[in-house]
Amino acid sequence: MWPSDAGVRQPGGGIRMKSSAKGLVRHPILAAALGPLMVLTFAAAAGAAPSSTDHRPQVLTTGLQGSVGSAVGPDGALYVTEALAGRVSRVDRRTGRTSTYADGLPRRVLPGVGGAMDVAFLRGRAYVLVTLVSPDVGGTGIDGIYRVDGPHAFTVVADIGAWSVDHPPVTPFTVATGVQYALQPYRGGFLVTDGHHNRVLQVGLRGDISQAYAFGNVVPTGLATRGRTVIVAQAGPVPHLPSNGRLVALSIRENSAREVASGAPLLVDVEFGPHHRLYALAQGRFTSSNPEGSPADPDTGGLYRAGEGGALTLVAPGLDRPTSVEIAGDTAYVVTLAGTVVVIPAIGRHR
Repeated sequence: MWPSDAGVRQPGGGIRMKSSAKGLVRHPILAAALGPLMVLTFAAAAGAAPSSTDHRPQVLTTGLQGSVGSAVGPDGALYVTEALAGRVSRVDRRTGRTSTYADGLPRRVLPGVGGAMDVAFLRGRAYVLVTLVSPDVGGTGIDGIYRVDGPHAFTVVADIGAWSVDHPPVTPFTVATGVQYALQPYRGGFLVTDGHHNRVLQVGLRGDISQAYAFGNVVPTGLATRGRTVIVAQAGPVPHLPSNGRLVALSIRENSAREVASGAPLLVDVEFGPHHRLYALAQGRFTSSNPEGSPADPDTGGLYRAGEGGALTLVAPGLDRPTSVEIAGDTAYVVTLAGTVVVIPAIGRHR
């Protein structure tokens, strides 16, 4: 049974949040600070049923509100964050039927970015990464990791915004609380990327936070882990050239990073797929004359496969500014801020 009480401080420093979000003040977007984490929209075109080696995207569902991150849950369904609605939705991967899993998270404050950014499951519990909702940007919430306690109840298990203010990065920044982007289970806790502070954080379930790795100005985005292996996607600085779109393997114990693949513009996510291959999601080509923080050009994103020589090979072109990808079996599920989830079949089968 879901607990219904709210506003109670929990053991280990957690704070249980009320289900209803208070009114939030909208502030102008801090474009220079937010880099590529701006409005990422998508318009997928449905087509004929794919052949066994056809990777054309097929629409699974639409109508999500400000969707960014995703995860495959213990029940096999796709779970997607909706930053505009302050909720996590469950999407049936077979039928596309969508239902609310949990709501009452702080809603997005700034236009185009922030709010509920990503979701992950650890020991059967759902956790949500929330960013850019704190008072420094006009919000009333906490930037951090929220544990889902019920359909309308959450506990803040880590205040990443406050920690970031007390532990500023070496690289220049504008938003002291950072812009956290992706959440991934790791060794009983989580890894979190901060695309604005250019680093990866290690976060425990009791609220302990440490810097796992600090980059230069590379804009780390998506994460994938397998055992102790940690892969980080990098969007790269403006103008997000393909050569700066990289996948790097981190060794947190040795505090080292090495490039494993590159060659796609403005990478936003990475996943392990069929045959233990890495797959990277690129938002697409960035027009250098556009203001910093603008989205990629329409219909230029794609899903890429990493080759043994370190090259990224395009598997599914023509994606219109995707934000995250999950892979189950031989199928990829791509999520976008415009509220569309598309299916890319047979990704492990070469043409």
